[in-house]
Amino acid sequence: METALTRLVGVRYPIVQTGMGWVAGPRLVSAAANAGALGILASATMTLDQLRTAVREVRSRTDAPFGVNLRADAGDAGDRVRVIIDEGVRVASFALAPSRELIGELKEAGVVVIPSIGARRHAEKVAAWGADAVIVQGAEGGGHTGEVATTVLLPQVVDAVRIPVVAAGGFFDGRGLVAALAYGAAGVAMGTRFLLTSDSTVPDAVKARYLAATVRDVTVTRAVDGLPHRMLRTELVDSLERTGRTRALLRAVRRAAGFRRLSGLGWRQMVRDGLALKHGKELSWSQVLLAANTPMLLKSAMVDGRTDLGVMAAGQVTGVIEDLPSCAELVERMIAEAGEIIGALPGAGASMRG
Repeated sequence: METALTRLVGVRYPIVQTGMGWVAGPRLVSAAANAGALGILASATMTLDQLRTAVREVRSRTDAPFGVNLRADAGDAGDRVRVIIDEGVRVASFALAPSRELIGELKEAGVVVIPSIGARRHAEKVAAWGADAVIVQGAEGGGHTGEVATTVLLPQVVDAVRIPVVAAGGFFDGRGLVAALAYGAAGVAMGTRFLLTSDSTVPDAVKARYLAATVRDVTVTRAVDGLPHRMLRTELVDSLERTGRTRALLRAVRRAAGFRRLSGLGWRQMVRDGLALKHGKELSWSQVLLAANTPMLLKSAMVDGRTDLGVMAAGQVTGVIEDLPSCAELVERMIAEAGEIIGALPGAGASMRG
């Protein structure tokens, strides 16, 4: 199945496994890459040395192209870009729009740059700066999200830019892939669907919690870090929404201290990263600290299995996912289903090119 995305990055299928903190590690990324998708390694929760080690581990597990996801607003983003270049990583993706300078440095080194965006104007900006493609996440997606549904945002961006557009938010099967291609996208990106595979290192008890969730159990809250964040509704989320400012600040400081020890970041760097999210937004100081140490809340669930102490980012598709296939089984199933749908259309050809 060839599209502008597969031609750009050299993968077999127009499917992207997104860079999820604590989830998209070497095992999942290499499994997705070996299945023919574009695996994206999440680096925001890693030190520079850990990132380099993880990149080399992925390469030891697969010969297929893969990418690394970066926080464009991180204080050491430039250092992480140099790791990507030095290690010969094929793709750099960004959770926020990277600067023109970072895009230029990566492109000069031959790295494909694919920022994630949530608005048409952001896609136009990064395209003008030289981005090679964009991932468009609609409101259905997990983690930080916007208010515009994928089915509304996607055609806006497709019409606005002349680079490949990858659709994210609400995709989990072959039907969604065909729908995205019909809108003009060059592929789909999925987070929750890859999280819920047998190749994901998320604890089994946490996966069971996801599988048991209905669509109504997925919510959007600002209580974690002041920004709209789509996740499973849990006792912790309810508690954060009820907590007063003083108690929230004390809780944030405790968690920030834990993340500081784990990440090696200094207080100044953590606050700076939090303030980067605060820019242009009305966040309390407890929210600034929570924004800086949200990775610690994710780690509690995604690594430690403590759903009572952590948060679980979740796309709305959580409520319709019922199994834990391997990455290979998932991708093969999606492509087969998409092929059947395309083949059943009147006048459909034998191949799909976009």
